[in-house]
Amino acid sequence: MVLDVVWAVKWLTLCAQAMAEHRVELIELDRAIGDSDHGENMDRGFQAVLDKLAEAAPETPGAALKLTAMTLMSKVGGAAGPLYGTAFLRAAAALGDSAEIEPAAWAGALAAARDGIVARGNAEPGDKTMVDAWTPAAEAARAAAENGGPDVLTVLVAAAEAAEAGAVATDPLMARKGRASYLGERSIGHRDPGAASTALILRAAVGAAA
Repeated sequence: MVLDVVWAVKWLTLCAQAMAEHRVELIELDRAIGDSDHGENMDRGFQAVLDKLAEAAPETPGAALKLTAMTLMSKVGGAAGPLYGTAFLRAAAALGDSAEIEPAAWAGALAAARDGIVARGNAEPGDKTMVDAWTPAAEAARAAAENGGPDVLTVLVAAAEAAEAGAVATDPLMARKGRASYLGERSIGHRDPGAASTALILRAAVGAAA
């Protein structure tokens, strides 16, 4: 399996499908500890990404991710737009102009995305944010790239599974950042919507490689 621009476009298309399919679920998660708009914002943002991809086909995976970053920053409201925009922009910069993504490069892109989110949102693991999904995903991808040889699908799956586990692990946490932090102990028992959408995005990356 080669991760090239065809894969990248398919990944972003599957992200848009996932956000549409899970829109209500993300709204409900955000209603419990936020302002109820995460599902709507993510759905709208990735539909806008599809529109941009239809206007001008990117030539490299990095270009596709940069287009995504710019679109999400302009179309997604709340904290998600700047955070996801920064994540995709940092990932795009990490990939550069490469036509194909090797396992180590994908791991590096995820780490860059995570670092961008941390810098933009000033959140750390355990704060009950999307960082709690991105951090284990980046770490799992790095470990898989180091131990799994040239099979990039192994790295994609490792990242997706770690993100999904990380999202679930936000349930018992008390929020320390963002709007949810105002709830204090009442935030315990609810999944962070940003971590949930992160898991959907990284699972879509696996689907695009299938």
